[in-house]
Amino acid sequence: MSDLLRVNFAGIDFENPITTASGTFGSGMEYSEFVDIAKLGAVTTKGVADKPWEGNPTPRIVETSAGMLNAIGLQNPGIETFLSRDLPFLKKAGARVIVNVCGHSEEEYLHVVERLSEDDVKKDIDLLEINISCPNVKEGGIAFGQKPEMAESITKAVKEKAAQPVVMKLSPNVTDITEMARAVEAGGADGVSLINTLTGMKIDVRRKTFALANQTGGMSGPAVHPIAVRMVYQVAQAVELPIIGMGGVQSTEDALELMMAGATMVAVGTANFYRPTATSEIIDGLESYAREEKLNSISDIIGCVR
Repeated sequence: MSDLLRVNFAGIDFENPITTASGTFGSGMEYSEFVDIAKLGAVTTKGVADKPWEGNPTPRIVETSAGMLNAIGLQNPGIETFLSRDLPFLKKAGARVIVNVCGHSEEEYLHVVERLSEDDVKKDIDLLEINISCPNVKEGGIAFGQKPEMAESITKAVKEKAAQPVVMKLSPNVTDITEMARAVEAGGADGVSLINTLTGMKIDVRRKTFALANQTGGMSGPAVHPIAVRMVYQVAQAVELPIIGMGGVQSTEDALELMMAGATMVAVGTANFYRPTATSEIIDGLESYAREEKLNSISDIIGCVR
């Protein structure tokens, strides 16, 4: 691949701007027979916690007319399995790695960050993406990403321990996402990613009950894309941090929209479920677009819409 698609995010060079949205690509192994994962700008892993999480009861995924709702509950095998199984696979496959970190308390986040910052591990990880939509058990279940002071505090704590650049993943389920972006910037974040899923609900009219056992779930897919574009644009105007944009990316055009709104990188999520080759196709599409537009670099379009 030519240098046309090369981007720099928080001081790290990536061959292209396309990564995967956490929770939609496993840790790469499941998709490796469909996609050359070394072709991706990076693989963003599913959430990694300090110990295994079972997740929510089933049913926990349901389709909607323009996307899907999920209430997986961040099920994951925990940091030790990630380090012994998933990370070695990713490195052998030649992937660049962004690890998504989750936790119920500051202590849980920091335990994972410290393990990922150890000398024999840190060299294999490019960025940390901190999922602050997790409920803080010490604050009555309020998500870290719903109060600016909590977002700033967890960002500071993670930055003190992290060996890699820290990207804070912002929730759209707030009144003003720019307030949250400014809070994590004040906390020392190296970048932000957005948007996480929007809270939604579906009712099974035949069974006359909730379609998800959890009642509510995270809405993703094409329906949220215009919201993602708007929020990425707002955040790009509000802070100086680089952005990983995501939300309903199905095509090259969708990825270009987010980049023109201000995103340096773009994550593909729900599309992976029904079209496992989506990431690879979008990368090819970006290169074709860059050549057709006679760009010196795809970076030339980042934030070009004002």
